Amino acid sequence: MRATATVTALKRKPDITAALRAAIISGQLLPNERLIEVELATRFATNRVQIRAALSKLEGEGLVISEPNRGARVRVVTPEEALEITEARAAMESLVAGKAAEHATDKDIARLRDILRRMKEAIGEGDLIGYSALNGELHTELRRIARHATATRILALLNSQVIRFQFRAILIPGRAAKSLAEHEAIVDSIRAHDPARARSAMTRHLAHVVTALGEAIASQGVQVALVAG
Repeated sequence: MRATATVTALKRKPDITAALRAAIISGQLLPNERLIEVELATRFATNRVQIRAALSKLEGEGLVISEPNRGARVRVVTPEEALEITEARAAMESLVAGKAAEHATDKDIARLRDILRRMKEAIGEGDLIGYSALNGELHTELRRIARHATATRILALLNSQVIRFQFRAILIPGRAAKSLAEHEAIVDSIRAHDPARARSAMTRHLAHVVTALGEAIASQGVQVALVAG
């Protein structure tokens, strides 16, 4: 009986690495933010040893960077890397869209349409950051529906959500409405169970994301130049 209780307790033990990863990917911990062990230990109700181990794992994943005498920080993605990641993501996401079109059930499609509805509401309310989060939710749902473990694993390593929070391409005027229309086309093709059309719709969407990201990067460069000047 005691052994069973011990096993249950171990199963319930929180995954600090997963929690810290989620905080970074969701933008709760921002690019270049210092990751102070004692503060994180308090925040995640654990100890510094577990935090240190989690930071080490996340450094291996490219989410965290450690510097001598300066500690750990959330790693900043360079503009060049952001574009490369988004281009690589396009190949995997188009595969996912095609597989989702093959496997989607009526319940899956209903969930996708519900996310689209909330995305549209977010635009109507001017909540572009909320829209961005729902955007990520929709893509996560597509990966679940696709049931393609390798593509899902590769996309997780690409950390595209971090790029979304760092560069905020969705804030470009008019981009949100275009993005919504692109996602509607993707979901419509999945609803029609048309893999080829779904792949094409996703490819077009990510091509526009690359363009918007380039504009966001250029805009940030202008802002930095103005401040420096």
